[in-house]
Amino acid sequence: MDQESPLSWIISRRSIRKYSDRVIPDEDIRKILRSAMYAPSAVNCQPWHFIVVTDKERFETIMDFHPNASFLKGASHAILVCGDEEMQHDQGYYIADCAASTQNLLLAAHAMGIGSCWIGVYPRVKRVEIFRELFGLPEHIQPFALVSLGYPTGTKETPERFSQEKIHYNSWGNQ
Repeated sequence: MDQESPLSWIISRRSIRKYSDRVIPDEDIRKILRSAMYAPSAVNCQPWHFIVVTDKERFETIMDFHPNASFLKGASHAILVCGDEEMQHDQGYYIADCAASTQNLLLAAHAMGIGSCWIGVYPRVKRVEIFRELFGLPEHIQPFALVSLGYPTGTKETPERFSQEKIHYNSWGNQ
């Protein structure tokens, strides 16, 4: 596959957990957030908000309670993707909408040479409660995912994930 094609950026994106000490410029964070805001959403309601985190003490607090966030230590930034229950199309729609937005965020970072990793918040009730408190979120704003960002210290190979067995035509079992 041509390395410059948009599909190559999708297929080669990997979760990056080791970052250099280089700081991501604010303009690049803005470009990543702009891309996240162009995700599809139900009835184009765009029920998302983003908290950009650069405070290393805040990173430490998150690492203290989140079992899968130790690599925040080396991150330049993190972005907390939140869903707005008052802006969503109908109950529960913010979840799919924020997932699409998070994926756009990850792909934009990768296309810019910035490493990222999706750190799960929703649907873990305890994590949701702690993030709500830590970031002072109003009742109608739900923390969905935290994404770490930084310049990668290395590269990762792209594994083969295409599986013809997972494709069905017109009904289950027709491959």
